[in-house]
Amino acid sequence: MEPSLFQQVKDQLLRQEGLKLKPYRCPAGKLTIVVGRNLEDIGITQKETYNLLENDILRCESGLIDELPKVYSGLNDNRKSVLLNMCFNLGVTGLLGFKHTLTFIGAGDFERAANGMLASKWAKQVGRRAIGLSELMRKD
Repeated sequence: MEPSLFQQVKDQLLRQEGLKLKPYRCPAGKLTIVVGRNLEDIGITQKETYNLLENDILRCESGLIDELPKVYSGLNDNRKSVLLNMCFNLGVTGLLGFKHTLTFIGAGDFERAANGMLASKWAKQVGRRAIGLSELMRKD
């Protein structure tokens, strides 16, 4: 496709469909997002999935650096991965609710931090995920 035609159609679709960053129902009742992407019939590609996942991981890291700079920067990659994983699942605000666990992590008491993770409502909800992440938190 010629670049000028591509840009013309892109501009038309943005103007006509609009840009909506949260899912909505189109006039035909289909679950839709962004610029008229029909999620029910078309979905997203694997490449788009990985782009979203990578952006979500980077957003989590940015949130951890903003909210827990000393705690996060002092961790090894395994323990950083635990916080990133929990942040992905709970959001930064949800993760910040683990006050005691985060205090233990900051103090280097990873055993108590892991125990705190397992004693949470979150652990009951995610089951084996919490067990695996707590084991990573315990490891050196």
